[in-house]
Amino acid sequence: MAKTVAIIGDHFMLPEVFQDKILTLCGDGLSIRTRKDNWPDEPMEHGYAVEGMDGLKEYFGTADDVVEFIGDAEILVTQLAPMSRGMLQRLPKLKMIAVSRGGPVNIDMAAARDHGVLVVNTPGRNASAVAEFTLGAMLSETRKIREGHEALRRGEWRGDLYRADVTGRELNELTVGVIGYGNIGTKVVRLLRAFGAKVLVHDPYIQLAPEDAAAGVELVAFDRLLAESDVVTMHARVTAETKHMMNADAFARMKKGSLFLNTARGPLCDYDALYAALTEGPLGSAMLETFAVEPAPPDLPLLHLPNVTITPHIAGASVRTVTFAAEQAAEEVRRYLAGEPPRNPC
Repeated sequence: MAKTVAIIGDHFMLPEVFQDKILTLCGDGLSIRTRKDNWPDEPMEHGYAVEGMDGLKEYFGTADDVVEFIGDAEILVTQLAPMSRGMLQRLPKLKMIAVSRGGPVNIDMAAARDHGVLVVNTPGRNASAVAEFTLGAMLSETRKIREGHEALRRGEWRGDLYRADVTGRELNELTVGVIGYGNIGTKVVRLLRAFGAKVLVHDPYIQLAPEDAAAGVELVAFDRLLAESDVVTMHARVTAETKHMMNADAFARMKKGSLFLNTARGPLCDYDALYAALTEGPLGSAMLETFAVEPAPPDLPLLHLPNVTITPHIAGASVRTVTFAAEQAAEEVRRYLAGEPPRNPC
């Protein structure tokens, strides 16, 4: 009897891409049904706000609709569909969930373990996309691209951007501090090396790759990175240790006129302290891609500063992210069907 796979995609992680990658690796001997949810055109829910979903962080879809769609399927492949303890109790035939994200925050992992359901994810799916975006944001700020663009929009020709005391600086003359040396941080470091920047890394839980160390990248203490970097870019995970690691004290240690970028997670940064550092302290500018509350509230003071570039959490959004995540998820399905151990169990 053919095994049943339920695919719940959306307008980013397209269900037809999931299906194509699974059929390519696993053949036609599967019963597959697909559904496309309306994210990101509609916002995600947060587990703390919905009764019965307290084991989840963020997700898209209602419990009843998702359970009805999955039905008797043994395998679920999704990006955002929720899976709570109550839902698992209603899905006794479900044995595997492949989540096409870096972390299964839409799954109650304790409940999955209790019900014997294997959960796998796709770490690093958007690492290249975020690393490229970070370099693009860095160049936009250091080379005054944003300032020139905004001035022209206002009908102002900023010829003064050619003044030596105003114009931008090249990455090959800057020191860039990279906080976090995981899937994304390592790629950012290698891109920076290609630009000729001096690179400092802070991550207390790693050693530098030999090729980075040989190229002059240094692993340093947090205080030294802040004091010596012209640019500080965040690529750490949010933990109890890293939450608000960029606070008033940290910003006060940064160089005058320095640039701060956060393309990682909002809770890494105390945004009230960042506002003060941009208006009264040493920072010259900032680029912010993520926020503690999303969507960012329209009255957030940082949205209205002239020395801040802001984007709506899109650094990981690329076509290659879609296909790479689908390929990883499909490989996990193939391994499950073949009785092989998963590559990325959660």
